[in-house]
Amino acid sequence: MKENVLEVLMYLFENYIYEQTAGADDRQSMEDSLHQAGFTNIEIDKAFRWLDVLAEQRESQGAVVSSNQPMRVYTAEELDRLDADCRGFLLYLENTAVLDTHCRELVLDRLLALDSDDIDLEDVKWVVLMVLFNQPGQEANFASMEDLMFDNEGEYLH
Repeated sequence: MKENVLEVLMYLFENYIYEQTAGADDRQSMEDSLHQAGFTNIEIDKAFRWLDVLAEQRESQGAVVSSNQPMRVYTAEELDRLDADCRGFLLYLENTAVLDTHCRELVLDRLLALDSDDIDLEDVKWVVLMVLFNQPGQEANFASMEDLMFDNEGEYLH
């Protein structure tokens, strides 16, 4: 399920959201395009719900997490679903100021919302990119993340 929902999200991001394609505000035309691309109603509905929650979180930014804590302590569920590479990458993004604590929590929420036990580093990168794109004032961090994703020469340091 996760792969399919994430594939729908990536398709939407690449073809509508990121490129700001005409018709990106028309949900029906996006659904039609997704059907033509071979996605099922269930996958499409789950992806739109995922995006709706992300949009709601953008509108309710009042619940910002305190940044006084030096390190995030992961819950048992997060530890089960995010391997050391995923957690290390999130820590790297925090240490390089690409992610602040609020965006990190949004990323974790959206990763867990993929409802999969098999979350890998590529999934984390895409979700980070989508969250940063959706958050006001994160343009520079989005650009940094975009560089990290699409610059095949560079690897993040632990």
